[in-house]
Amino acid sequence: MKRKGSPLRESERLDWVDAARGLAILGIFMVNVPAFNAPYFLYGGAAEFWPSPLSHTVQNFIDIFFQASFYTLFSFMFGFGIQMMKDRLVEKQIPYHRVIFRRLLVLTGFGFIHAFLIWHGDILLSYGVLGLILLAFFNVKEKTLLNWAFGMLAFLVLPLTFSLYMIRDQVQGIVNRPAIQEALENYGTGSLVDIWRQNLADWVYANQWGNIPFLALSLIPMFLFGMYFCRKRWLHKPTEHWSSIKTVWVWTGIVFLIFKAGPHLFGSPEWFQLAQDSIGGSASAIFYVLSITLLFQTSIGARIVHPLTWVGRMSLSNYILQSLISFILFYSVGFGLYGTVPPIGSFLIVLVIFTGQVFGSKAWLKKFRYGPLEWLWRTLTYGKKQPLKRKSEAAS
Repeated sequence: MKRKGSPLRESERLDWVDAARGLAILGIFMVNVPAFNAPYFLYGGAAEFWPSPLSHTVQNFIDIFFQASFYTLFSFMFGFGIQMMKDRLVEKQIPYHRVIFRRLLVLTGFGFIHAFLIWHGDILLSYGVLGLILLAFFNVKEKTLLNWAFGMLAFLVLPLTFSLYMIRDQVQGIVNRPAIQEALENYGTGSLVDIWRQNLADWVYANQWGNIPFLALSLIPMFLFGMYFCRKRWLHKPTEHWSSIKTVWVWTGIVFLIFKAGPHLFGSPEWFQLAQDSIGGSASAIFYVLSITLLFQTSIGARIVHPLTWVGRMSLSNYILQSLISFILFYSVGFGLYGTVPPIGSFLIVLVIFTGQVFGSKAWLKKFRYGPLEWLWRTLTYGKKQPLKRKSEAAS
């Protein structure tokens, strides 16, 4: 009899892993909203166009604690989840290549829709395509995963940071004013077709061929770190690996502060941003996921961060929902706020919307097993319609 794979049962879920995904959704939204609201993140000039001290303070806060910390955290959780799925399929003696390939193919489809119709800053398409590379790492040793991860980061950061330092005067303060003006017009007052055309232009600008190696060398190491943690089962049974977890937590916290906060003591030079994001962002991502794990081992900490699990269990649906809300808020076909909301306004918008997502996710999970897009993703992955409604309404 041919066996078929199936999603995780609720009793098999790790709450701190779901909470880490929920935290990643918050952090990604905190970075995405300013980029959704104005072209300065992509084309430069944020400090110039938002010159107030309050705006600079908010931007620095986001740069230290959010920028490059949460797409890396999401990447870590992506690798963790892929390894976990592979292990479960092997345990059930089910060929895993085909199931995981379908899962990544469906994710790529979601990414195409999201990237070209809603938000040029989509990450799902990159995950779906680059995730295929992980098929080559499933049967390598744990040490090999680490060697490849650290090797890729070093290959990305060391020569390029040195090169950027050598031309530091040329890269400091670059602002693409024509591109900024075009984006303000198309997103702020243009038609839906104008918005889609500008979205495509922004996507091509951000994902031109020369940038693809940098993207791969940023994401794949975090995929591999996630796979390594899953293999070591540190997050499966944290109390059994307390010493290892605390050691890594301390060291990643130190690297996080040095590379993310340290540059702000020296004016946050642009030539150092690659190292700041790649090394500091990777360290902060692991620091955050281990912090959530450690908090869950105490009763008070678990109560504080538990609401993140509701968002995390619906991470794909919540991620797309954030983009849809931002599309309506900022673009001309909705409320047309593009280019008018300062950093503090973006910060408050994130807090309000994310709070709504926390309670909305809890309400949804009382009636349904999965988020709507998670259900569709699972159904297409396993080739069988998955049950959606709960038999008993409860979401703890």
